[in-house]
Amino acid sequence: MLPTKDYDARTTMYLEGKKMEDVTSSSPSVCPVLHDMNLENRSGRNEFFPEDSFKSWGDYGKAFMKTPFRLKDRMFTRSKDYMEIVEMKARSSHQMKKTLSWWDLIWFGIGAVVGSGIFVLTGLEAREEAGPAVVLSYVVSGTAALLSVFCYTEFAVEIPVAGGSFAYLRVELGDFVAFIAAGNILLEYVIGAAAVARSWTSYFATLCNKNPDDFRIIVHKMNPDYGHLDPIAVVALVAIAILAIFSTKASSVFNKIATILHLFVIVFIIVVGLINANPENYSSFAPFGTRGIFKASAVLFFAYIGFDAVSTMAEETKNPGRDIPIGLVGSMVIITFIYCLLASTLCLMQNYKTVDINAPFSVAFSSIGWGWAKYIVALGALKGMTTVLLVNVVGASRYLTHISRTHMMPPWFALVHEKTGTPLNATIAMVISTAMVAFFTDLRILSNLLSISTLFIFMLVAVGILVRRYYSTGITTKENQIKLIVCVVLIIGSSCGMSGYRAMSDGWIGWAVTAPLWLLGTGGVWFLVPEVKKPKVWGVPLVPWLPSFSIAINIFLLGSIDKDSYIRFGIWSGILLIYYVLIGLHASYDASKEVESRHCMAQYVDKEIKNVEEECKKLEVGQLAKEEELGTKV
Repeated sequence: MLPTKDYDARTTMYLEGKKMEDVTSSSPSVCPVLHDMNLENRSGRNEFFPEDSFKSWGDYGKAFMKTPFRLKDRMFTRSKDYMEIVEMKARSSHQMKKTLSWWDLIWFGIGAVVGSGIFVLTGLEAREEAGPAVVLSYVVSGTAALLSVFCYTEFAVEIPVAGGSFAYLRVELGDFVAFIAAGNILLEYVIGAAAVARSWTSYFATLCNKNPDDFRIIVHKMNPDYGHLDPIAVVALVAIAILAIFSTKASSVFNKIATILHLFVIVFIIVVGLINANPENYSSFAPFGTRGIFKASAVLFFAYIGFDAVSTMAEETKNPGRDIPIGLVGSMVIITFIYCLLASTLCLMQNYKTVDINAPFSVAFSSIGWGWAKYIVALGALKGMTTVLLVNVVGASRYLTHISRTHMMPPWFALVHEKTGTPLNATIAMVISTAMVAFFTDLRILSNLLSISTLFIFMLVAVGILVRRYYSTGITTKENQIKLIVCVVLIIGSSCGMSGYRAMSDGWIGWAVTAPLWLLGTGGVWFLVPEVKKPKVWGVPLVPWLPSFSIAINIFLLGSIDKDSYIRFGIWSGILLIYYVLIGLHASYDASKEVESRHCMAQYVDKEIKNVEEECKKLEVGQLAKEEELGTKV
């Protein structure tokens, strides 16, 4: 039974005609759900681990003994749209400011993506993996990215929160899968920003007419992959973080200006480069064959990373239903076109065998006698990489903010600053982590590991779209649920088969087996499983074919990445599982059960309010009847 004063306060306010939104802020005991979530990080409890399982070592021991039960609960528990849109946002104490339009998102999209990938990895992959056919590698990776953009866009419109793919997967695939994805999302952002920061140093060195290692501290006793220490990369990250903390709108204005200047440099590169093109450089178009093209496309997928950061800005978008589709899809089409033009221009200017792997475009201009132009190219590349760093830091902090709202990470990171409306703690934490990686690690290691994490997440988001459209608790029958599971397993399994066969053989027998299985799985979803949920505003076209193809192409590209990168990926995934079992599982379990108890309490109070209202109406009707009876007698 609820305390009388709580019941009376809420009942009195209701009968006096006050709205529950007003009640929430005026009385903590009246509406505990939202009020307690607003205050849970400001209470006297440990802000880092405020959950009941971490009050003492004894409490933690009891919680740890329940790990199998809690793991089973979290494995099969799915969040709901309103939980992510309303409940989770309330845990940040203050709201993020809605200041962005579709125009801002397009510029953020271009600024987020066009940077280190095109200006550094193009030379590396053209020289070592694909030759002039690197342009086809960009087409393949661009197609995979565009398919993922469609999937992200539907989710971002339906669930416009800062959590991006983490929130989407939590709703459709459950807490456990969402956490594994969350760890790889954070890894993606840390590694992505670290790679760009190190590339920033390379182009800064070119601008200063120096070798990149002239600005790095070489430790000869360390492994060469980790012994070229980069202090300039750290300084660049800190400067960007200050801007990201200050204001999202200010970041948007800076991004627009820098991106416009960057686009002028890109136009200069393409026009001048094509004027000085030598068609003989295309005489050996694909020297490494199709295997080299696909292997390069897996690494060059790094060049498209960043658009998912735009989806995390949905919470700060004025009109998500209109702005997000225009911003995401529009920017990706523009970016793919730019990349193909730049890749073609580079290999027409200079033979792929002599392309420089550190600053390919700058050296290419030197090779045609336009040595002075390398400074313009370097300056443009620096501007591009600066905007990539900015959007990366903004997106990473918003991912960490929403992950922390669920208590899978400490809720201290979820706090939003009252004045700036930005996630201060999350931004600082992500920049420190990124700076440490950028200081030590070589670009080649970073780009391969980054591509694995990103392709894995994009594949899960595509699976999430299929689940969202074809499965709904309480609506989908058990028979249709089994059909969907079998078909999705068939799609993923056949895609893995195609990827593995392509990595080991150039034959066709494997394709003859796996491709029909993929068609069977996708067709099975289309013909046998009824669609139970339609998007309200904007949806992925050609479902289930487009999401299924996105799954296939992402897994296919995963098969082109080297073994060492998978070993590092496995080690990271193992660390994630250990953290989840020891900390994340128990923290998120406590937080979810606390929310459930508050909802039960709120529902009970709402029921009692309705009963009181009905009793009041009965009393009022009875009173009127008595008055009429007395009037008749008189």
